[in-house]
Amino acid sequence: MINIVLFGKPGAGKGTQAEFLRTKYNLTHISTGDIFRFNIKNETPLGKEAKSFIDKGELVPDALTIKMLQDEVEKHAGTAGFLFDGFPRTVAQADELDAFIISKGWEITATIGLEANDDILVARLLERGKTSGRADDQDEALIRNRYQEYNEKTAPLIEYYKKQEKYYSVDGIGSIAEITERLSLVIDKLN
Repeated sequence: MINIVLFGKPGAGKGTQAEFLRTKYNLTHISTGDIFRFNIKNETPLGKEAKSFIDKGELVPDALTIKMLQDEVEKHAGTAGFLFDGFPRTVAQADELDAFIISKGWEITATIGLEANDDILVARLLERGKTSGRADDQDEALIRNRYQEYNEKTAPLIEYYKKQEKYYSVDGIGSIAEITERLSLVIDKLN
């Protein structure tokens, strides 16, 4: 089983790349964004609570995120592997994910960070916001607040996974095909 954590700042291309990697490597894509949107759209209690944080440009608290993620993983227990997209976002979440995965007899195989310049990512998100209907992609101040949250809470994951010798950095700027190729080179070395 191969379990990959894919992370990067909002707009780095995680969702786009996850779709290619899911298909190429037969992985179950677990996107916290998709899980949040499903719960919000269906107005579940967890969704309503998550929405209150997202609307302010804040990260959803760990306990809430972890509960939604565990529920989703349980639905796909027979998979060949997972591609975690947007989770973990904090060292505390990484500890929780490791404990949960280990309790299943699995492990995180690798963590891949899509790296890109903030100004390029802001432009990407503002463009996406024109068609996505997502309020958090239409306001530059909210976007930059998300990046500040990322820098404070998520960037420490780089060191966390480097200590485990499971961190790989990939340049997230270029064509979709170029970025997919870079990611594939990393994953192919893991097998």
